[in-house]
Amino acid sequence: MDIVILAVVIAVVVLGALSGLIVGSRRKKPLPPPPPAAPDITAPPAEPHVGDEAETPREEPRRTIEEVDLPGGPAPVTVEEPPIVEAPPIEIPEPTAGRLIRLRARLSRSQNALGKGLLTLLSREHLDEDTWEEIEDTLLTADVGVQPTQELVERLRERVKVLGTRTPEELRGLLRQELITLVGPEMDRTVHTENAVGGPGVVMVVGVNGTGKTTTTGKLARVLVADGNTVVLGAADTFRAAAADQLQTWGERVGAHTVRGPEGGDPASVAFDAVKEGKEMAADAVLIDTAGRLHTKTGLMDELGKVKRVVEKQAPLDEVLLVLDATTGQNGLVQARVFAEVVDITGIVLTKLDGTAKGGIVIAVQRELGVPVKLIGLGEGADDLAPFESEAFVDALLGD
Repeated sequence: MDIVILAVVIAVVVLGALSGLIVGSRRKKPLPPPPPAAPDITAPPAEPHVGDEAETPREEPRRTIEEVDLPGGPAPVTVEEPPIVEAPPIEIPEPTAGRLIRLRARLSRSQNALGKGLLTLLSREHLDEDTWEEIEDTLLTADVGVQPTQELVERLRERVKVLGTRTPEELRGLLRQELITLVGPEMDRTVHTENAVGGPGVVMVVGVNGTGKTTTTGKLARVLVADGNTVVLGAADTFRAAAADQLQTWGERVGAHTVRGPEGGDPASVAFDAVKEGKEMAADAVLIDTAGRLHTKTGLMDELGKVKRVVEKQAPLDEVLLVLDATTGQNGLVQARVFAEVVDITGIVLTKLDGTAKGGIVIAVQRELGVPVKLIGLGEGADDLAPFESEAFVDALLGD
């Protein structure tokens, strides 16, 4: 009996083991494919260690440090020096003494209109009323003005009547005397550049657009330099394009320093700085070029008055020169009246007197403002601005 039981137990154990083997084989998963074989890599030769025998050195050509090419770096930066701008050579202006006499030929057109015309009329055999009316017309056409014309004709009629004979030489001498008297030889025509307080003389140049104001300021600097003065220029015309450049060019030609400000800046500020620098530099004269302004613009004229007031905070104004275009004739007198109301005009500069202008404008503008013509422009040349001389001017009008 025991043997039977033992046999049964063994059989059960065998069956159980077989069952486990079958189930395990069913659940077993397939293994993943083996990875691809790695490429053969030849290892670098091992470095020799301490104690290893080194290879016998071989002789190789050697180069010195001078023969070795260094690695290329960034290209060297070449610093270019700014070009040296050479200052223009300083010119020596012509002396002003007798300059008007040298330029008398420039008044040839005015001679025909006034001097020679009067001499022709006065040389007639009979001086009746029609002739005297022609003389008046000649004077009026030459821009002498109504009141001065009446005075001149009245004196001529009286002296011709007393003189009796009228040779060409006598007539020319008579007319010369009367014209000199009318021009006003007693007037002070000096451009004052000596300040009463010991500083530089301050000259302000005013005028309407197109009269040649900036050019006149530059030429006036040449006149003053020719007379031995040092000059500072103030470019207070900040509204016209290139006005400051133009004035600076004029100054550089004669060694005058130019004070300027930004384009469109405050003109009064530039004028103030110019006078200040003129005092610091101990200059003899400061010339201030103002903006050319239309005399019909009230605001612009008020601004001109502001420039004058600001300048006077630094130093008193010694001269206010009004530049007039002589070819405008009686229209220039209208401009002169308005400017005289804003600033105290002390002198007149007549430009373009070498063209179609009539010489009589000199007499008319002096009579209108009560101030002398101090300078006249007789051409486009740098030294064609001449101090006015009464006798030389009349002689030029009458011709030889």
